[in-house]
Amino acid sequence: MKNLLLILLTIPLMFGSCKKDDDDNPSSDLIPPFEFEFGNSSTDKGFSVKQTTDRGFIIVGQTFSSPNVNGDVYLLKVDLNGIEEWSQTFGNLYHDVGQSVEQTNDGGYIICGGIDTNGIYFSGYLIKTDENGLEEWSKIFGGNGNFSFNSVEQTNDGGYILVGYNNSGNGDINLVKTDGSGNETWSKTFGGLGTEQGFSVKQTNDGGYIITGETNSFGNGSYDMYLIKTDSNGDSLWTRTFGGPSVDQSYSVQQTNDGGYILTGVNYSIGNGDVYLVKTDNNGLEQWNKTLGGSGVEIGYSVEQTNDGGYVICGSNYENSITNMILIKTDGSGNEQWNKTHGDSISFDMGYSLEQTDDNGYVITGWTGTDVSVNNNVYLIKTDENGDVNP
Repeated sequence: MKNLLLILLTIPLMFGSCKKDDDDNPSSDLIPPFEFEFGNSSTDKGFSVKQTTDRGFIIVGQTFSSPNVNGDVYLLKVDLNGIEEWSQTFGNLYHDVGQSVEQTNDGGYIICGGIDTNGIYFSGYLIKTDENGLEEWSKIFGGNGNFSFNSVEQTNDGGYILVGYNNSGNGDINLVKTDGSGNETWSKTFGGLGTEQGFSVKQTNDGGYIITGETNSFGNGSYDMYLIKTDSNGDSLWTRTFGGPSVDQSYSVQQTNDGGYILTGVNYSIGNGDVYLVKTDNNGLEQWNKTLGGSGVEIGYSVEQTNDGGYVICGSNYENSITNMILIKTDGSGNEQWNKTHGDSISFDMGYSLEQTDDNGYVITGWTGTDVSVNNNVYLIKTDENGDVNP
């Protein structure tokens, strides 16, 4: 049990959540629900998904299938029915992973993650492709220790904002701003004497940035949720922590319609571990929090405000030696409206990234397999507005 929990907490060094551009204008044309797996005979995982302008979907993750059995960035494009259109891999001979993807203003894609350039240290990896997933350029960031990105977003000026970690010392959150060609404009670090990591970043309405992750330098003990607001230059305006004396972590953040913030993760300070949903005002002051889950271990990896003003969370549930993908819908006050599981009783099924689709359904990616670390496939699910694949 402890080993599995360690894996579940270690895997999401990667994930960000999603941003919709057309939330106020949902399409009247329904996209049929579907459930697909992608991959070969080795290990393939999906870590981030977005709906594209053609109503299809783009997924990024990692593949250990040939030609590089050590792991490559895996980019997969499917149409609105979930049928694969193309896939691309990026990396070198060592261990490489894609953690976040977004369609760019020119119709191409921006990907961030990590690349092992020498078989020893991880470096931050930023890749820009055209609309067919063909690389236009890539950039590598890093110093003398492990350095990786977990979340990327195109900014209003056409550049990119990235967040992750740099553990050349104890480990700090690293925030990097680039221009449209991926050249670094500035870089900031956040943290204390302990260990910090940034999992999700979004540009805010005022042109600054909101970051969430974890810290054991500040807060109530062990690890706490960490929320940082910066100005447009990446300088901290305020920081907040949330949680109790045990491990509490935040993996996803989004600015809400009222100018505040919604973040999700896991709370081990209460019970065995539950999805932790925290709503703040625009100054990061807590307005309410909810723990969602049952008798097992539930972790929220991605959250988004929905068109009706509520929230939807995807993640995982571990109970009775079974791991399932979970999808939870709440109202605007965080009260659970429904809770759906996807997967079966013999597989490990994980949900890492979600987005509400233009027909008010949901798309989720993650992975499914018979083992937590090998023989996995990318798992892609499109549901209806009630979170069902087979209504």
